[in-house]
Amino acid sequence: MDARQYQTKFEAYLLTEKRVSNNTFFSYKRDMNQFMGFLQKNNISLKTLTGDDLKAFVHHLHGLKLSARSIARKISTLKTFFLYLAQHFDIKNSAKELYIPKIEKRLPTHLSQDEVSNLLAHSEKDRTPLGIRNSLMLYLLYSSGMRVSELINIRISDIHFDTRFISIEGKGGRQRMIPLPQTIMIMVHDYLQKHAHEVVSIADPIYLFPVIYGKKVKPISRQSCWIILKKLCEQVGIKRAISPHQLRHSFATHMLEKGVDLRSLQVLLGHEEITTVEVYTHVETSQLRKIYDKKHPRS
Repeated sequence: MDARQYQTKFEAYLLTEKRVSNNTFFSYKRDMNQFMGFLQKNNISLKTLTGDDLKAFVHHLHGLKLSARSIARKISTLKTFFLYLAQHFDIKNSAKELYIPKIEKRLPTHLSQDEVSNLLAHSEKDRTPLGIRNSLMLYLLYSSGMRVSELINIRISDIHFDTRFISIEGKGGRQRMIPLPQTIMIMVHDYLQKHAHEVVSIADPIYLFPVIYGKKVKPISRQSCWIILKKLCEQVGIKRAISPHQLRHSFATHMLEKGVDLRSLQVLLGHEEITTVEVYTHVETSQLRKIYDKKHPRS
């Protein structure tokens, strides 16, 4: 097989065995296409490739003025690819010695509790069916900390009104249950009973937020969520760019400020490793003092 055929098999492995998300898959694919272009240009075969060839590729990436974060991701892609080749095709893992530089974790941008309160309150002013839907999407994002990709794919069958949980399929197909307040469940119930059919007329909708694209019923797009949030932020006077993912960051930050432990936050956010949520521990010293005084038995 040539290099491109190995790439195709690797991509199938990512989808069928590792079950990576679509976004992760396309990131791998872009990285692999760039690497394959480098091999072809330099007439390098996978079976004869050496560690020095890989270092030359990394040097090439630096020459493109890519960010350290992008280069680190591409090196990680190479490591995954060559580990796959070693395990499945007995090809030497030449990427074993590649070093992934540590990237300083940037603090996630988040909204203050007052900003979120103002945003949610403003979203409720539009009592049209579309306005009610948009408000519900914002409330769900903030009250659960779910990703926007998880929000748009919620099926009505995922909503458990009796236990006040929503079933979520996260990255890699991992399932988790997210608890919701009674007030949010009432909002969901009222929306489904009174307004959903006015937003889009579908006999038996599968998704909580369906739309019709080209005569086909699909979940609302991520881009639509971005646009909805952007308009609401402009209306409420938030001038900086805010994404749906920043509502997730806001949820995590505010939960920590209320004293939630990292392990519980990890489960709620659907992260595999607790180290992933440690980036959220940018709680102000004054807030830590309040939590300590409230929680410590000897305070």
